[in-house]
Amino acid sequence: MSKKNELLYEKKTVYELAGKEVTAAAFDYAGGYKNYLDEGKTEREALKISIALAEKKGYREYHLGDKISAGDKLYYNNRGKNLFVFSIGSEPINQGIRITAAHIDAPRIDLKQCPLYEDSGMGFFKTHYYGGIRKYQWVATPLALHGVVATKDGKVLDITIGEHESDPLLYINDLLPHLGHEQGKGTLEDGIKGEQLNVLVGSMPEDEEHSVKLHVMQILNEKYGITEDDFLSSELCVVPAAKARDVGLDRSLIGAYGHDDRVCAYPILTALLDSPDTTHTAMCILADKEETGSDGPSGMQCDLMLDLINEIALALGGNPAVVRANSKCLSADVSAAYDPNFPDVFEKRNTPLLGCGAVFTKFTGSRGKSGTNDASAEFIGWLRSIMAKDQVVWQAGELGKVDCGGGGTVAKFISKHNIDTIDLGVPVISMHAPYEVIAKVDLYETYRAVKAFYQY
Repeated sequence: MSKKNELLYEKKTVYELAGKEVTAAAFDYAGGYKNYLDEGKTEREALKISIALAEKKGYREYHLGDKISAGDKLYYNNRGKNLFVFSIGSEPINQGIRITAAHIDAPRIDLKQCPLYEDSGMGFFKTHYYGGIRKYQWVATPLALHGVVATKDGKVLDITIGEHESDPLLYINDLLPHLGHEQGKGTLEDGIKGEQLNVLVGSMPEDEEHSVKLHVMQILNEKYGITEDDFLSSELCVVPAAKARDVGLDRSLIGAYGHDDRVCAYPILTALLDSPDTTHTAMCILADKEETGSDGPSGMQCDLMLDLINEIALALGGNPAVVRANSKCLSADVSAAYDPNFPDVFEKRNTPLLGCGAVFTKFTGSRGKSGTNDASAEFIGWLRSIMAKDQVVWQAGELGKVDCGGGGTVAKFISKHNIDTIDLGVPVISMHAPYEVIAKVDLYETYRAVKAFYQY
């Protein structure tokens, strides 16, 4: 008769299974990740720091049509918002590509194209929120302005205000509780309307003859050389001004804006850059627009991934259809961690727990698995075998109870091209909030899982 621990499955923490050496490595790895978060609060910024990391490891820029050879380490920058980093292995390309994909956009508040106005002695920016935010969480909190302005003379100006101690902050007004009785009777969703997310940018005219609005534009013109009509060709957003910080007296957690999904983007990128394997061809994709449906030329519904696979296959004498059929993909996206403060929406047996490692999510979607990729048993079995080789600590995941909602990832856009795909990620507390929380050991085990995937 087999022993009990051979017959039964019991979820255990990284601390129990891996020990102090792995925990120490996880804490060390987290330092680089916190820097990545602070320097990459938008998809454009995350792309720039990702390219810098790749170039330090010997990767060089690729353009469509360039020659591709075994041993090449390349990256393709798509419009400054979407990045493909790939290394060409020595095995025949028809053996397939090890693909990982995460998104580097995050929920935020975008400025409208005619944003600046004045009312009752206050200057404001009009906004349109981006992605699935809970609007009440964004009021009465320190905010920073990030983005670019493209002027009509061809310049593209980087804008960042609110990140340095000497910078002013931006702010969205909330209603005081003394006058908020009617507001408090509504739902959380109704408490703050979208058109009330107006960003406070000033209250002082330059002098008694001029407006607050003009004074704000004079400040922006002096600093960046822009005029009000330049907002028409801008991409500006407000994000939380807070930095990534250790959370908990034991420093085991990280609090930050943008864990979803940069907590997956960082490990899939660094695992590739750190991979010693030169046999398999590997590709890391950092995508844009996942939070709004993955549309547009920088989202995963664009055919650019197919274009690059075709270029690689044809350059190495392969068949693109065969390459796709033999490729494997980890769609790296976060999962909702079980929160004992809100137990009613989780099914605990199948919900990932903080500290129990990387999360493989067989399916996402909502209710009856609507709108999901559903990974095959054979693919998961193969992944189990390679996780065991490196003793990676991992767990299965599901996004809440069956009838409580759900969500999607980019997995379905990749698997439709005949590529075996599964979601892998890090469990997150307070997902989509302006400040989310993850465990350092879960981040590190995700890195180790991806590194094993690239290698075996």
